[in-house]
Amino acid sequence: MRSHLLNGLTAEQYRRSVTQGVERVAAKLATTDRPFTGVTVDALSPRIDGIDLDRPLHDITAVLDELEDVYLRDAVYFHHPRYLAHLNCPVVIPAVLGEAVLSAVNSSLDTWDQSAGGTLIERKLIDWTTARIGFGAAADGVFTSGGTQSNLQALLLAREEAKAENLADLRIFASEVSHFSVQKSAKLLGLGPDAVVSVPVGADQRMQTVALARELDRCRNDGLVPMAVVATAGTTDFGSIDPLPGIAGLCEQYGVWMHVDAAYGCGLLASLQHRDRLAGIERADSVTVDYHKSFFQPVSSSAVLVRDAATLRHATYHAEYLNPRRTLAERIPNQVDKSLQTTRRFDALKLWMTLRTMGADGIGQLFDEVCELAREGWKLLVADPRYDVVVEPSLSTLVFRYIPAAVTDPADIDRANLYARKALFASGDAVVAGTKVGGRHHLKFTLLNPETTTADIAAVLDLIAGHAEQYLGESLDRAS
Repeated sequence: MRSHLLNGLTAEQYRRSVTQGVERVAAKLATTDRPFTGVTVDALSPRIDGIDLDRPLHDITAVLDELEDVYLRDAVYFHHPRYLAHLNCPVVIPAVLGEAVLSAVNSSLDTWDQSAGGTLIERKLIDWTTARIGFGAAADGVFTSGGTQSNLQALLLAREEAKAENLADLRIFASEVSHFSVQKSAKLLGLGPDAVVSVPVGADQRMQTVALARELDRCRNDGLVPMAVVATAGTTDFGSIDPLPGIAGLCEQYGVWMHVDAAYGCGLLASLQHRDRLAGIERADSVTVDYHKSFFQPVSSSAVLVRDAATLRHATYHAEYLNPRRTLAERIPNQVDKSLQTTRRFDALKLWMTLRTMGADGIGQLFDEVCELAREGWKLLVADPRYDVVVEPSLSTLVFRYIPAAVTDPADIDRANLYARKALFASGDAVVAGTKVGGRHHLKFTLLNPETTTADIAAVLDLIAGHAEQYLGESLDRAS
């Protein structure tokens, strides 16, 4: 079994095996003509359930053949231009190369003596990102597994900085369309069930600063402690960007930690055209970025950044076997001193490879393209009498609802939209997302693929309408 260990003796076997795998995936990418096969849980489950993991195949070709049957054939392919659903981006080749390198070398980014150059590369990328945000020389941060972990760590720092005697008194303020991880983080941090105060949004789906000021006043008047305000730069449902300058002013006025969840909108940090939409982010105390959303990186690649590096001490613990206190005096850079994780992948390498190959302008150009695509898609929807679009896009998301000409019952329209989404997914011709707006079912395009065209959008809108009309026609037949 030692023949399967990657080392100097097995380097050639490694080369052959990885080449086989790459060739399989390349062949799938080259021949995939739709984002999904439409396979059902009931159809796929028996194939996987029937595999006996205690009876290995002992041959990489046989394993890849099996993988084709249980995964590659029916995977959801985000690179396809008609995958329009969630915040999943196609990935750039330099980052995929970085993934292959980091997996093989397998550095762990917790301590210097496990990573060396990896530590310095990650720190360089943190400095690069904080500079793009507009933080000063005192800033710092660390890579994380994703936006949920980044938000959790930011709110942990905010909790500790608030210095409240009673955790039940702490309050977090976030818009009603903020990410669910805000509520999840509050629970994980031991705060009370009423800890997260939902701040209303306007018709543009952005936090209302007047409402935020009112809630901050109420909090103080009730003898409670405002712990943090979470502003969102790119909401999951709408891509809306909260009014960051106004929120920053209120946070400074009330002495409240300001966190910006820019997991989606961080692509604007590299934008050639729309960087001004993030004006005010430099006044935040902490920022979440997800490079694996709008920097076209493979999952996972995220970071939490802070304006004041000293606040990261709240995540620091020392162990003699790992990062003893004496290493501080010796100026040994142990990233575990800043992280909620201990063992941690060298995910920063993917972004490093991307920047060194494409440059920031290359990333920004791709993100600008999808923002422009959303603008063109919005024009299509506004001009199409079959659809009602909720809001003009701030980034690359469109939320809309099919409205049949002859049906007025909102519940029937809900069911038609739900059916259309499910039928489209089952066909595999395209994948779109869904959400609720005002209690009613809507559909959503999240446009993160520069290869998607307005013709793709128009074709998918026709498919949705066709499925919805089929459902409504069948419903009328059943009712008659």
